[in-house]
Amino acid sequence: MSTSRVFAARLVGCSVFDPNGDRVGKVRDVLVVFRSSGGPRVVGMVLEVPGKRRVFLSIGRVTSIGSGQIITTGLINLRRFEQRGGEVRVMAEFLGRTVTLRDGSGDATIEDVAIEETTLGEWEVTQLFLRRPRAAGALFGKGATLFTPWSGIIEKTGAGEAQSATQLVASYADMLPADLANAMLDLPEQRMLEVAEELSDDRLADVLEEMPENEQVDILTHLDDDRAADVLDQMQPDDAADLIAHLDDERGEALLDLMEPEEADDVRFLLSYAPDTAGGLMTTEPIIVSADATVAEGLALIRRHELAPALGAAICVTLPPYEPPTGRFLGMVHFQRMLRYPPNERLGALVDTTLEPVQAGTSAAEVSRILASYNLVSVPVVDENHRLVGVVTIDDVLDHLLPDDWRSTNDDEPSLVSAPVRRTSRGTR
Repeated sequence: MSTSRVFAARLVGCSVFDPNGDRVGKVRDVLVVFRSSGGPRVVGMVLEVPGKRRVFLSIGRVTSIGSGQIITTGLINLRRFEQRGGEVRVMAEFLGRTVTLRDGSGDATIEDVAIEETTLGEWEVTQLFLRRPRAAGALFGKGATLFTPWSGIIEKTGAGEAQSATQLVASYADMLPADLANAMLDLPEQRMLEVAEELSDDRLADVLEEMPENEQVDILTHLDDDRAADVLDQMQPDDAADLIAHLDDERGEALLDLMEPEEADDVRFLLSYAPDTAGGLMTTEPIIVSADATVAEGLALIRRHELAPALGAAICVTLPPYEPPTGRFLGMVHFQRMLRYPPNERLGALVDTTLEPVQAGTSAAEVSRILASYNLVSVPVVDENHRLVGVVTIDDVLDHLLPDDWRSTNDDEPSLVSAPVRRTSRGTR
């Protein structure tokens, strides 16, 4: 191999290639097992392959680690990764543990783990990067760091005990919400709940929006009512409404009473519609402006970083009031059309008169047909008085059309199996 020692944290995110140079995935974690003597033995890596699937790569299939990339002996088995008894994920369960130094100098926290090839195809943990506690009396800064061999420490926790949720959340800091949701779903249930407790309200709200309904309910059930209401406040109203609809009536109403009145009103409004109608699918937070608003004002609203791309594709123009249900709906202005006109042009003169809104009671199937037929990413929804009550976006429709378990990996899909290689004691999955 091109590198005989490498730190696990530096492997995370590295691309994995087959012998032909085709990228097959990226590393998400390193898997080890503890032994009665010597450092933990590396059995493989957890990879993320296209489709957000997590799969296992046996260390026996790795031929090269170096220059920010990993080369394997062949194609990857695409069967969904399942952690076996006795296996420990370095990033998810090992970093952050407290150990005692054998030299008597005190305790330290594991911040990284070096793995090393000891014999051909056999890797083990040989060295740790540790951080000592902050000096007594110090108000700022961190403790000193040091390197030590595995033999130089005494574990203070059992081999199966995981790192603190705080440390784990820190290692997930740069993940997109969808990726973080997938990472949490890979954790044991108790660990997933601990991580959820550590996330900020807005971060947890983003993650819940990317999770299957069962896991959403599990997490919300384990939060106290005040925290759960705060998280629901941060969610998109349509996602919050979908989640509350899966709770029992008593808990759902209790959470609505604790939410911010404005957010709770939006959610109650959405809950009044059947889930398989435009009203049940829509979001109540599109961009809404008056006919006198200018192109410059419209583009400024679209530039808001928190705005979902589908909602930024067009602006709704109505008569006052400008909160759903609005005054009479006048039309939509697509952002591409705005780009063709000077900044001072009035949006009322640019509305798309060919796009007809749908009624709140329109079926989800009909909304899907309209979006597909006219190549739209969103469609406005009006009530019987032609007042705008929301918009249905393409992602709302996809969430409705896809099966409930679409985020989960289908283990029945065919696997890509490489040519036979030497089997380790673990074997190939």
